[in-house]
Amino acid sequence: MKKGEATRSRIVGEAARQAAVRGLSGVSLGDLAEVVGLSKSGLFKHFDSKQDMHRAVVEAVLDRFRAAIWLPAQALPPGRARVEEVFRRWMHWGETEWVESGCPVMAISVELDDQPGDLRDYLQKGLKAFRQNVVDELRLLRDPPLSEAEAQAAYFQMKSFILGHSDSRRMMGDLDAERSANAAFEALLERTSCASA
Repeated sequence: MKKGEATRSRIVGEAARQAAVRGLSGVSLGDLAEVVGLSKSGLFKHFDSKQDMHRAVVEAVLDRFRAAIWLPAQALPPGRARVEEVFRRWMHWGETEWVESGCPVMAISVELDDQPGDLRDYLQKGLKAFRQNVVDELRLLRDPPLSEAEAQAAYFQMKSFILGHSDSRRMMGDLDAERSANAAFEALLERTSCASA
């Protein structure tokens, strides 16, 4: 990696860390410049604007999300094995990858959900693609496959368990949250796999 690319990567990484804690709008150019060892004007040798930097942050967070959760699951057999791996990795990624803040995808989603524009559209497109990948795997829990509507409903519940786990652990300090989330997910898999066609 060239020096300029490495510097840009460091800037984006620190901006993503700040955005996960403070939101994209709370990213401090002063703090960012200090951490990466540049002046504020030096930051913008790597970006056309603050909006351009925000786009780079969202891209980096989505790429990291997919690399941590979806890509490893692809090595497993389609269907249940992949879905279980996605759930396990997704539930832990905020705690292991983003200890200080929790899931940055959720933080950025909450910030952008009522801000129409290119950045929101880009995030939404990436999240919809991820959802569809998981829905396609959920359809394979049963033969004949689940309908699209059934798999979408299963995804909704699966994501709800992950968000509930995060809230219980981070906000409420519930040390039993993981067991509860795993039990709920296992029950979802069992009833979905056994449902009649």
